[in-house]
Amino acid sequence: MLLRLRTALLAAFSALVTVLALAVGVPQAQAASALPCDVYATAGTPCVAAHSLARALYASYGGPFYQVRRASDSATTDVGPLVTGGYADAAAQDSFCAGTTCVITKIYDQSTRHNDLTVEGAGGAGAADVGAPADALPVTAGGHQVYGLEISAGMGYRDNSTSGVAVGGAAEGMYMVTSGTHVNGSCCFDYGNAETNNKDTGNGHMDAINFGTECWFSPCYGQGPWVQADLENGLFQSDSGYSKNTANTGTGALPFVTALLKNNGQNHFALKYGNAQSGSLTTTYSGGEPTVNGGGYSPMHQEGAIVLGTGGDNSNGSIGSFFEGVMTSGIPTDAADDAVQSNIVSVGYGGATGTTGTLTPASEISLRATTACCSTDYVRHQNNAAAISPITSASSALDRNDATWIVRRGLAGGSCVSFESRNYPGDFLRHYNFALLRQPMDGTAQFRADATFCPTAGRSGTGTSFASYNYPTRYLRHYDLGVYIASDGGSNAWDSATSWADDVSWAVTAPWAP
Repeated sequence: MLLRLRTALLAAFSALVTVLALAVGVPQAQAASALPCDVYATAGTPCVAAHSLARALYASYGGPFYQVRRASDSATTDVGPLVTGGYADAAAQDSFCAGTTCVITKIYDQSTRHNDLTVEGAGGAGAADVGAPADALPVTAGGHQVYGLEISAGMGYRDNSTSGVAVGGAAEGMYMVTSGTHVNGSCCFDYGNAETNNKDTGNGHMDAINFGTECWFSPCYGQGPWVQADLENGLFQSDSGYSKNTANTGTGALPFVTALLKNNGQNHFALKYGNAQSGSLTTTYSGGEPTVNGGGYSPMHQEGAIVLGTGGDNSNGSIGSFFEGVMTSGIPTDAADDAVQSNIVSVGYGGATGTTGTLTPASEISLRATTACCSTDYVRHQNNAAAISPITSASSALDRNDATWIVRRGLAGGSCVSFESRNYPGDFLRHYNFALLRQPMDGTAQFRADATFCPTAGRSGTGTSFASYNYPTRYLRHYDLGVYIASDGGSNAWDSATSWADDVSWAVTAPWAP
């Protein structure tokens, strides 16, 4: 408690110093290191909630980011930054959770309000949630290996007793960094203001960012996913609910997305999104509050709870990714939003890990077939399935990304390895009915075992072979352009003994995509 109080005082002092420096004409370059909540404080719209597993959101914050609980003994520990204002000490989590599994039980609010999120209880539309697996979403941020929060159906976090969050038509803003590759059309992957009783209490009682492919009001253009406003009893892209912006076809499969909502609580709200890896924000709507559903949105009736991963009534069928997010008191200026987006881009979410071509965890690799027929073919994902195809320097950037994997410590056993997709954060190669697929890690023991492979000397005498963790006589094999776990002889076509030893031997190479 004393540490968090000290951190809060330092954060407030830092924000005051920044404001005074700007007032007396100190060059803007000195504010370049300001983090999102420093930027918003300077603009007069301070954060009332600041959540991140990956990094500090105040330059002076040195307290905990999140708490994990391990399965072996139910002990808990907090994970914080490597340095004040820095990135998460993921190695501390890895050490604490070694030999067992961990779930995330709390996400600390870095603001002075202490609006910490804990695992959500039952609501009007969903049973009590469970914590997300702590190791499901490894990612690079600021050149460091950290973890994000990967939500599967039935997971969610909430705080029904908050301080400073907008209520009863007050103005507020919010953003989150999420992912366009881990979404669905179920309700509701939200971050923001919600009811305090986990139930739908009527129109305008929510004010939260929604991200997914659910089109509540037709028409929606493109395939999504879209940044929408969950204002209760609808996901809104405009005052009429449906999209009035034919150019807003969604973000597509961007690995990292900035999603932003701001609402004056009376007669205006706005939606923005951006690529969290590059570029600026795009405004998809800025206008009046909704006029559909019989009204009730102007003014708003926010209740001030904070929800992450579900709807206000704990509708929890959605999936999503969360890396960081804040809520503000008052509506931030567009200039402040732009400065925050620039800071997010500077983080380098999903950047190169710094290690390539080995089976050391965090190394980026490609896997090349060694069979004479296919020695220019690499394992890649295509339509969610693993396949082999020729990859060269002339291949498209998408193909080269699809053929690049990040080596992770085995999800089911630390002496083995798992392969995370380079361009689909949190998705891993796993076998299902013996075929290899790219799927998001859901934290189950079954997934962990299916996505773990144990390296051995190449069965052909060259390269490396990978035995299935839970079917140790079956090895990663290419067959008829697909990829399977296969035994040396058996009833399935891919178990054919012909060229089996060559087909299960792979060259571990430098990655096609950095």
